[in-house]
Amino acid sequence: MITITESAQDYLAELLAGQDDALGVRVFINQPGTPRAETCIAYCREGDVDPQDIEHEYEAFKAWFEARSVPFLEDALVDYAKDRMGGQLTIKAPNAKMPRVDGDSPIEDRINYVLYNEVNPSLAAHGGEVSLVEVTDEQFAILRFGGGCQGCSAVDVTLKDGVEKTLTEQIPELAGVRDVTDHTDRSQAYY
Repeated sequence: MITITESAQDYLAELLAGQDDALGVRVFINQPGTPRAETCIAYCREGDVDPQDIEHEYEAFKAWFEARSVPFLEDALVDYAKDRMGGQLTIKAPNAKMPRVDGDSPIEDRINYVLYNEVNPSLAAHGGEVSLVEVTDEQFAILRFGGGCQGCSAVDVTLKDGVEKTLTEQIPELAGVRDVTDHTDRSQAYY
């Protein structure tokens, strides 16, 4: 999974010592498997731990790893190097942006995989993109368009005949898609 070097462990333990309410750290990736993936380490406080998190005890602190992020944390390295300015904590997660999805992956990961690898390359020809905002309890994908798609007069056709059709064919449990984009801004619209 992830390697936290001894110097990084010492540094994190020092930071945690200054936090009265921190239980340890929580490691997760925002938008894993997408070009926008960001690996994060945050203080973990009461209420932050998810029952599915994977707990690991280090010598001086505990860490919780978000279960959804674990496959993307493979070969990750957290290191700390002292320098004249104090030091720098670095996180290298070479697989954070790599799509690692299969039929058992969370629906959000599968939707993002299709959007970033199939839908967005087509929309890029018009300067557009679409991203997932959330998946509702009713299994609808809430999407936001940007670039040339925001305010475009053809966005309804793109949404239903392109994006929704592609997503529902590949992710059968998806009930459909909904657009939450503010299309009144037509400054970058393709049509």
